[in-house]
Amino acid sequence: MAIISAERKRFLRRIDFVLLFASLALIIYSLIVISSATHVNTSGEERYWFVQRQGLFAVVNILVAILFMNFDYRGLQQYGKQLYIFNLIMLAAVMFFGHAALGAQRWIQIGPISLQPSEFSKLIMIICMASILEDKIGQINSFQDLLPIAAYIGVPFILVLKQPDLGTSLVFMAIFLGMIVVCGIRWRILFGLCLAGIAAMPLVWQFLKDYQKMRIMVFLDPNVDPLGSGYHIIQSKIAIGSGMIFGKGLFEGTQSQLNFLPENHTDFIFAVVGEELGFVGAVILLLLYLVIFLRGLSIAKNASDVFGRLLAVGITSMLAFHVLVNVGMTTGIMPVTGIPLPLMSYGVSALTTDIMAIAILMNIHMRKQKLLLFS
Repeated sequence: MAIISAERKRFLRRIDFVLLFASLALIIYSLIVISSATHVNTSGEERYWFVQRQGLFAVVNILVAILFMNFDYRGLQQYGKQLYIFNLIMLAAVMFFGHAALGAQRWIQIGPISLQPSEFSKLIMIICMASILEDKIGQINSFQDLLPIAAYIGVPFILVLKQPDLGTSLVFMAIFLGMIVVCGIRWRILFGLCLAGIAAMPLVWQFLKDYQKMRIMVFLDPNVDPLGSGYHIIQSKIAIGSGMIFGKGLFEGTQSQLNFLPENHTDFIFAVVGEELGFVGAVILLLLYLVIFLRGLSIAKNASDVFGRLLAVGITSMLAFHVLVNVGMTTGIMPVTGIPLPLMSYGVSALTTDIMAIAILMNIHMRKQKLLLFS
């Protein structure tokens, strides 16, 4: 018993408590805001159904994450190929067995739970990319060297884009860029890649769905379609602006409580924070994210192996891009996409992915020496 107790003490000493507390604070923050956003329920579900469901899955995922801490993250590396194949099968299954909602076919129904495979796909691709890039540090010296890597991530990128889910496809690109930078890609190649992306925009425009084109037009001028595609962003900006410094108070927001703000517990939850908790509440939220990003970069810098460094950078890139795009779209400085706010937006798939991503970061931080929680 003394040996087990000593091992557990060593385990606790290795925990990144700053990352842990910031993540738990975001989850609690989320439950409070979701509760406020959905307590006036007009869709037929039981009052507080959303926050109860989110809280339940948060607890389940945290317990799974604790168990995951007992295993060395480096074991994930040997399953890179299998995970990649599983990922492709999962995304392809959506095309045949998925059900549509909000104009896209992204969900698979398993009993009472609707899962979004593209959410899990992001974390899986980080693991797969880290496993193949480990041996390419300092070896990406030309576009020819970059092409196989781009093709590797390009297949799931296209499958997600076909759903259509442009937002998640862009997350893949953020992960890709973050991880190849760590590999030491030459800046002239990276600059050329960015120029090629800009030059390809007119071609990409031809393949966008009509609603995606409208979202971009609305981003440039919300009044192009104020009662249609522009409605979300107009209401979001009104909500955030009306919160001013300290907000109207929880359960007191007019835009969110009277359902003027669509998707107020999912994609536009930041607007609820802005309206009900004001500038102060929004700053606190963003500071919690900043803590997680800084800890993620620190963990990447101090990782004991290249695989762990790549994993940490991929996860941090994914979370940072989510926050940048979600906050940007709710404030009107970026086009509207379906990218959720990490650990805040309601959704089982997104919450599971985010908690497991944080768990991997914690695991990397702890595994400078092999530790066992259960002996």
